[in-house]
Amino acid sequence: MLTLQCPYCGVWAEETELHAEGEAHLKRFGPGSSDDEFEGYLFMRENPKGVHFERWRHSNGCGKFFHAARCTMTLQVFGTYSAQTLEPPQDIKDKISAVQPNWSWREFS
Repeated sequence: MLTLQCPYCGVWAEETELHAEGEAHLKRFGPGSSDDEFEGYLFMRENPKGVHFERWRHSNGCGKFFHAARCTMTLQVFGTYSAQTLEPPQDIKDKISAVQPNWSWREFS
């Protein structure tokens, strides 16, 4: 079972106490965007074999949203961090690079 630490309240919670919200670091499109941009936002998602950044909600706890970096093959969690940050903290990037040397952070736009 997947266990994540909420970066806000510090509680270690099993995935049954959390709610997966999909891919993290997406550029949101609102009124005035083109149909292609909005379609891409709704339907085009990354599904990598390896490191993936996800948005979670601590639904049975503080109720706040946060991001988690984990490997989709091994379920290894590299860390969790605030959903308000634009990119993962450096310590999480370093942990990922130690396991996957060719990995590099790419900005989602």
